[in-house]
Amino acid sequence: MSVASNQHEVIYDVNLQDFKQQVLEASSERIVLVDFWAAWCAPCLVLAPILTDVVREYDGRVLLAKLEVDEGENMKLAGQYQTRGFPTVILFQNGIEQDRFLSTQSKTFIREFIDAFI
Repeated sequence: MSVASNQHEVIYDVNLQDFKQQVLEASSERIVLVDFWAAWCAPCLVLAPILTDVVREYDGRVLLAKLEVDEGENMKLAGQYQTRGFPTVILFQNGIEQDRFLSTQSKTFIREFIDAFI
């Protein structure tokens, strides 16, 4: 679900075509986490519900854009942002990558990661 179609949705899929609008431009108003993930990646599947829970705790102050690296041309974005493995989560603020983490992390870690930029 895209942010454009539902302003109340804080978790949505993103792709190469809408990345600029849905991530870079959106990050001028709110922090946007981008989850670079793949369906075959077990740690990605473990991290997904953890990220979902944490992002929802922020009541719309943080967005989560999910980028499936194996769909369409999305791997180009993974290359552009020099992801070295999956999952990789990149935090964008004001159109710029501010920080990132790799692999599955705890809710506490993710909250502290986000709180450093709020």
